[in-house]
Amino acid sequence: MATEQWFVGPLPQDDLEPGAQPCGEPSWSTPLGRPGDPPTVGLEDVQEPLLEASPSPSSPEPLAPGPGSAPPRLPLDTMFSPISEQLRYLLKKADDFQSYLIYRDHVHKEQLAKAMPTFLKMCEPYFLYLEAAARSVPPIYGALQELVRKGLLEISQQLTLRLEQLVLMYASFGFVDLEETDPLSISCFFCGRFSISPSHEVSIFRYCAPAAYTASRFPRYLYKKMRWNLETTPEPRGEGQDSHVEYYFLCYRDTWEDTGKSLANSCPQIQKLWSIGRWVPLGPAEDDLYSWILCPQPPGDYQQLLTIGFEEPSHMLATDLLVQILTGQAGLAGSPNAAGPAAWAAQES
Repeated sequence: MATEQWFVGPLPQDDLEPGAQPCGEPSWSTPLGRPGDPPTVGLEDVQEPLLEASPSPSSPEPLAPGPGSAPPRLPLDTMFSPISEQLRYLLKKADDFQSYLIYRDHVHKEQLAKAMPTFLKMCEPYFLYLEAAARSVPPIYGALQELVRKGLLEISQQLTLRLEQLVLMYASFGFVDLEETDPLSISCFFCGRFSISPSHEVSIFRYCAPAAYTASRFPRYLYKKMRWNLETTPEPRGEGQDSHVEYYFLCYRDTWEDTGKSLANSCPQIQKLWSIGRWVPLGPAEDDLYSWILCPQPPGDYQQLLTIGFEEPSHMLATDLLVQILTGQAGLAGSPNAAGPAAWAAQES
């Protein structure tokens, strides 16, 4: 573990209330005493305990007994206490990073720019656990699955929105870049991964600010807010068989720009038409290495799979809708994925 300190010197605390929370607790959670962590600690001091405290995403421990056992009698808030405690710990760290920004006279710009992506990386094991335990197939919590699923996803959404807010604040001060074409930018961040079948995994990414669908702004007036990577692993895995990745997006179409109307003559409620769609590559060919080298950005189109409406779906609902699309529950007869994992397995055999 590195010993370099991220921030040098004491951090003023005059205007901050100790223990203040930026986001409300989930409705089912009970207040718990926060572990006594110091108010200003470097990332090196918290990273190792964080990883030790986070359960493994690949094998989350069931909260409910197996078939044939008596139903659990522990209340949900007691069952969730370790997870809620970890959430409060990460939210406290987010508050610390916001304090570093407010009192940046004591911190170098390079330290701030370096700390933000490291903090996002620290949250990944927690996101992995939350999404895998809540969404992965088969369910691991038995009769309590729906209640546990809702609670875990509420926590995941709460932390996601707090991190988005924090990144936007850092970007407003010029300490991080949101431009997707910059390889060092934080245009989006990882929000978890889960499986929908033995050979299909979905990774979740959220854009901190709406970004043009492509750098060339084609299709026109289309902006993306979330991305899901669907990774398909051949079954059985054979030599020379690589996994295949498809990309899905939560996007909105700017209807003001599309119709050419001015803001004064348009209704604010119909500015953004939200939908979920799939990335359709337009070239170059996968085996044409020379063309890839010369291509500044792969061109692609947008295959709209589901129209949501003029209200942006929540982070949790958007992923729920994508899962319905992928498992064939959204009534998309013409979609290549309409038959769901059963059809995928048949195609691979």
